[in-house]
Amino acid sequence: MAAKKSLGVGVVSLGWMGRLHARSYRSVSEHFPELGVAPRLVAAADPVEEIREAAVDDLGFHRAYADYRELLADPEVEAVSICAPNYLHQEMALAAVEAGKPFWIEKPMGVNAAQSRSIAQAVQDAGLVTAVGFNYRHTPAIEYLRTLVRNGDLGRITNVRVWFIADYGSSPLGPLTWRSSREKAGAGVVPDLMSHGADLAQYLVGRISSVSALTDTFITERPVPTKAGVGHSGFEIGEETGPVSNEDYVAMLVRFEGGAVGTMESSRVSVGPRAEYVVEVYGTQGSARWNFERFNELQVCPVADGGATHGYTRAMAGPKWGQWQRFQPAIGTSMGFDDMKVIEASQFIESILRGEQLAPSAADAWCAAEVDEAVVASAADGQWHDVPRVTGPTTFNR
Repeated sequence: MAAKKSLGVGVVSLGWMGRLHARSYRSVSEHFPELGVAPRLVAAADPVEEIREAAVDDLGFHRAYADYRELLADPEVEAVSICAPNYLHQEMALAAVEAGKPFWIEKPMGVNAAQSRSIAQAVQDAGLVTAVGFNYRHTPAIEYLRTLVRNGDLGRITNVRVWFIADYGSSPLGPLTWRSSREKAGAGVVPDLMSHGADLAQYLVGRISSVSALTDTFITERPVPTKAGVGHSGFEIGEETGPVSNEDYVAMLVRFEGGAVGTMESSRVSVGPRAEYVVEVYGTQGSARWNFERFNELQVCPVADGGATHGYTRAMAGPKWGQWQRFQPAIGTSMGFDDMKVIEASQFIESILRGEQLAPSAADAWCAAEVDEAVVASAADGQWHDVPRVTGPTTFNR
């Protein structure tokens, strides 16, 4: 048996997502053996000493750096994951481009469209491949829904409904983290959650051409944390509070380039829904709906008039849906969020091996950022705003 090619990877910032990237790299060889690659965790970078120690002792990295620039300069690091907070993305991504290293970056790629454009254009000029964390694309139910749309099984697509509603920020006692800062996180829930919804809508139906939107901030002050956490948990707070400077709610009307219309809504402060991320696609001959909270199911109404039993059929993920067969042996056995990141890692690695953009690209992230920017502009003046086209290898429309 031929030995697998080694690919040295480095991960910048080892919070929840950075750790998930590390695990995903390790899983590629098992789930995608035909790639002939064994990713090797060469180096991690994180400013916190105890996290660097855990990177080596617990996660299996060979070494860890306090400064990400040392990681980029490491000759054994051939590919990089950027999992730092949003406001550091542009600096780190441009440094990776300068170092000539392909990178997998979490979304949003920048805190605004200008930053995302600068990254995408630098990537294009350097001829690098990238990957962006639009992981919901890789859900088997979404992949199957895309097949239904693209094959015409639902007829002419007329309208789309998308809502990404979560409650991770619903408590007024939730800490004032970087996510509540316009400078550090951009327009709040717009790039945080709605960019996922916009990317999914474009992946299924086609490019969003114009938007009309409103936004609001329902929780305007939060307690200042006295102890840092990881992700959305582990924080401790004191009595001091500070202002929330970005949005926690957005609603929008959209027009798609192909003629369909849509409604989209997102909130991080709605009490009740934990992660109710829903996509519904309606056509002249049928419709389908998916909810992240029922990850492995798709509801399908395949005909316009089904007679006495007309309505939705509940279908379970199986071997004909996306990459499902690589992870589970039988229909009814569930996949999960982490599996989507393994698929993402495999696409990133295959893009590197083939020198071809297969994973969601920096151009895709720029496109989503332009949707976000149009949303913010529309919310400010109450008018419809066109979404500018982007250049580069977008993959949502392939």
